[in-house]
Amino acid sequence: MQRRNLLKTAAAVAAAFSFSLAHAAYPERPITLVVPWGAGGGTDQTARIIGTLLEKDLGQPVNVVNRTGGSGVVGHAAIAEANPDGYTIGMITVEITMMHHTGLTKLNQSNYTPLSLMNMDPAGVNVRADSPYKNVNDVLTAIKNNPGKFKSSGTGQGGIWHLALAGMLNSNRIPADASPWVPSQGAAPGLNDLMAGGVEFVTCSLPEARALIEAGKVRPLAIMSDTPDKIFPNVPTLKAATGSNWTVGAWRGMAGPKGMPTEATARLSASFKKIFDSKEFQDFMNQRGFGLLYMAPAQQAAFMESGSKGMGDVMKAVGLAK
Repeated sequence: MQRRNLLKTAAAVAAAFSFSLAHAAYPERPITLVVPWGAGGGTDQTARIIGTLLEKDLGQPVNVVNRTGGSGVVGHAAIAEANPDGYTIGMITVEITMMHHTGLTKLNQSNYTPLSLMNMDPAGVNVRADSPYKNVNDVLTAIKNNPGKFKSSGTGQGGIWHLALAGMLNSNRIPADASPWVPSQGAAPGLNDLMAGGVEFVTCSLPEARALIEAGKVRPLAIMSDTPDKIFPNVPTLKAATGSNWTVGAWRGMAGPKGMPTEATARLSASFKKIFDSKEFQDFMNQRGFGLLYMAPAQQAAFMESGSKGMGDVMKAVGLAK
């Protein structure tokens, strides 16, 4: 009897040990981190520093892959439709709370396992340095007096920077479509089009335009935030410049497909909190002027749910929702 009990005890210990090893094993192989936007933009830059630090923390390779197209739909779909085993994750963006309102996709925030929010950047209004527009009121006046003449860009049709422009115009009693939108695969291509003369205005975050601003090629005229930018404090807020209360920003968060294993979710969310708090990440973001905002998974989920409703209301008001 005693021997039998000892054998049972040994078996139980072995089973518990095996269970512990199984749960400690994640990750056992490389992880793919999908970025729904093009190389060089703020989302790509943020995802790549996170990928580098995640690789160090997990001890496995993290392969960052840009999956562009469909105004962000292609990359977001690649994340949502991946095997929910924890080995394909991605950086989802504010567009996931918007795209379904425009009819671009049925995907929304409920199709993901939230892992953390890492960043928030308000929209800015940018022109070429040699443009005749010296302030944002000049831009608004030009668009109001010449509807349909001056083009804008910065992201895909119905994307966050498109909504930023539409909301800015709407808040200043100008038709939301008075400046035709030229879709692009992100801020970097939009800014390239600005420099080439294909568009007159680009709405995107100031960090995304920073290199061109500091090179004296692009002039920022306003920021759609309650407070000035920490890197460009002399750029006025939209409210200070025009009296408009319109504010809007892009956020970036980490997520995986819906239904990920608990152990993978817990391990990844802990890593992202560690990364967010690290000096390397804080320095990287601050040096580029990227906004720092962390939310744990539960808070991120509630934030996205609320954001989806708010975006839907705004998009309906400016005629972008179907």
